[in-house]
Amino acid sequence: MLTQATAIATNRFGTGAKPGDAERIGNDPAGWLDAQIGPATAQPAAATRPKSADVLSEIRELRLVRQAAQAAQARPGGQQAAVDPAAIREFGQTIAENYQAQASSLYATAIATDAPFRERLSLFWANHFAVSADKQPIGAIAGLYLDEAIRPNVAGNFRDLLRASIQHPAMLLYLDNQTSIGPGSLLGSRANQGNRRVGLNENLAREILELHTLGVDGGYTQDDVIEFSKALTGWSVGGQDDGPAARLGAMAGRLGIAGDTGAPGEFTFRGAVHEPGSKTILGRRFGEDGVDEAEAVLDFLAGREETAHFLATKLARHFVADVPPENLVAKLAETYLDNDGELAPVYRALIRAEHGWREPLAKYKTPQDYLISAFRALDQAPPPNQVVALATQLGQRPMTPGSPAGWPDIADHWTSGDALLKRIEWSTTLGATVGDRIDAVARLDDVLGEVAGTATRNGVRRAESGAQAIALLLAAPEFQRR
Repeated sequence: MLTQATAIATNRFGTGAKPGDAERIGNDPAGWLDAQIGPATAQPAAATRPKSADVLSEIRELRLVRQAAQAAQARPGGQQAAVDPAAIREFGQTIAENYQAQASSLYATAIATDAPFRERLSLFWANHFAVSADKQPIGAIAGLYLDEAIRPNVAGNFRDLLRASIQHPAMLLYLDNQTSIGPGSLLGSRANQGNRRVGLNENLAREILELHTLGVDGGYTQDDVIEFSKALTGWSVGGQDDGPAARLGAMAGRLGIAGDTGAPGEFTFRGAVHEPGSKTILGRRFGEDGVDEAEAVLDFLAGREETAHFLATKLARHFVADVPPENLVAKLAETYLDNDGELAPVYRALIRAEHGWREPLAKYKTPQDYLISAFRALDQAPPPNQVVALATQLGQRPMTPGSPAGWPDIADHWTSGDALLKRIEWSTTLGATVGDRIDAVARLDDVLGEVAGTATRNGVRRAESGAQAIALLLAAPEFQRR
């Protein structure tokens, strides 16, 4: 049976308890978590998945084919008959197929992993540096962003995690930085002389300051946003042949300026649109330095006390309580600064602090947490083609937080009566598919153990069937929390 401490380790710090965890963890749950932090290396499973650059290159070619087909359809006369309708449909289908596969992979990894604490950290940081698959073409690479930018850096230095996330094509395209043109840049100045108004896109700079580093109360001003936006001009993705990027490329060609298009689907620096001159951000002057200029700003932001406090607050909120203890936040922030942004010491301070072990059911599970923990509890995996529909039904469509702020991390957002009813209905359906193949009483000890209350134990024990017992286990108040 799981002890209270082991239940906390598996359900709060991990992605849910599995049968046999009590024996695997033994008497040192904190040590079990510590061992999972490990070095900052990519998980082997990521090597079997496609690369974002390859997917974006494929989508680029399909987009060009679609554009040609649409142009042909618009022509008068018999040329319309030669258009293959599949050329128009394939673009959207390819994005949808990639999204479906990556959403299924996300769930499969979280359900099967033997390092659930590390996986929860990966999902936490993916939500911190959120992109949303409901914006094309992000749906085709949102899961690969997790593989390529987040997982390899989750146990390293925050500076590396920050840089990898911001330079990933998913983030640059999601926040439209490829459209940002320095007004005083080579292309920008010539375009504006010709009455073709181009300028900065502030999205990426604003979200880095507000959501990724300092926090909304971090002391930055609108002038800081503008200056940082200038530093970020030129940070782009190769092979963007439509929209503002296409107009930019055409303009460059007419002016005889190298377009800096870069390898399709990969991070590239477009010097022709980079705003020249020094920039001053939060009182620090950054000299003109091309691509390295914005990297210097990121390093500067990563080392700020405001960033340490903001990250510590989010970690404490996610792992301990919706209203995180101030002394725990202070301890985590201090550890971050003392270790120059290294994340592993912060994680170790988190799991060694007594705050996380006091109350076993302090956090309410999001729909994603709930589904993953339910399948881990039953030692099963959902059919890959059902993951998106199931998660959407319960209120958290995979990888679509809807805004750069990510999914909310407090109970009030998830605890409506309708949401709870949907969980109960789904647990009943899943219980019916399991039937009597699982001993629900024994499984309750495996996945809740000492945190299961008397009412839950009696309900599972007195159930009229195995299916009902499993449903009662998964719908229990204790199983809704972590």
